[in-house]
Amino acid sequence: MKSILVTGCNRGIGLGLIRRLVKHPDPPVHVIATCRSVEKAKELQQIATQHNNVHLLELDVRDYDRYEEFSKKVKEIVKEDGLNILFNNAGVSSKFTRIQLVKSEQMLEAFKVNTIGPIMLTKALLPLLKQAANNNSEGPLGAQKAVVINTTSVLGSIALNNDGGFFPYRCSKAALNMATKSLSVDLLKDQILVTCIHPGWVKTDMGGSNAPLDVDTSVTGIIELIRNLNETHNGGFYQFDGQRLDW
Repeated sequence: MKSILVTGCNRGIGLGLIRRLVKHPDPPVHVIATCRSVEKAKELQQIATQHNNVHLLELDVRDYDRYEEFSKKVKEIVKEDGLNILFNNAGVSSKFTRIQLVKSEQMLEAFKVNTIGPIMLTKALLPLLKQAANNNSEGPLGAQKAVVINTTSVLGSIALNNDGGFFPYRCSKAALNMATKSLSVDLLKDQILVTCIHPGWVKTDMGGSNAPLDVDTSVTGIIELIRNLNETHNGGFYQFDGQRLDW
């Protein structure tokens, strides 16, 4: 892959992906990392100073009106090569919420960030994704063409929901899964692969200290999965280790 853009890189999975990508034996030509405040993202700044293929861009995924301006900044980086991979990683999660405690503002915030953001950002960057796919039109579907990856969660699986609760997070991720499937159908004609990946239950601010996985294990698996994506993964729901999950 020549280029990858990852949203939500100030911490957690996003930051872990950037750390691992720059250390890969065959790193991307352009690693574009976004966060709401570059000034506050000290570790990202340090990585960028050490690796000239890392580009930091500010992006609040709830600020849809600035997506067009943002896409122009991305084009200035990737130029005529287009964008190979859009990794919609930014997300929010409220605390465990039973029906008696859930609030409408929690639901709205979750959908704004977890569902609407990835859909609208994909739309804004679609010309760059199409460009990358066209530049490599003879090859198979995958990272050498163009890929959209949505960070989802097993908590968004209807089939695997045996515990209830988590209304904002579960509902917004289930909706994101549906968006992933629709995008995979709509963009197939443009040779753009779309899939969603559950990073596992990871020790992050969102996952908590009781999570069984560390960030490095998760992102190592994710990057390996990205590099092996093919037409069989289009429109699918996968765990970081490549296991297919039930909708």
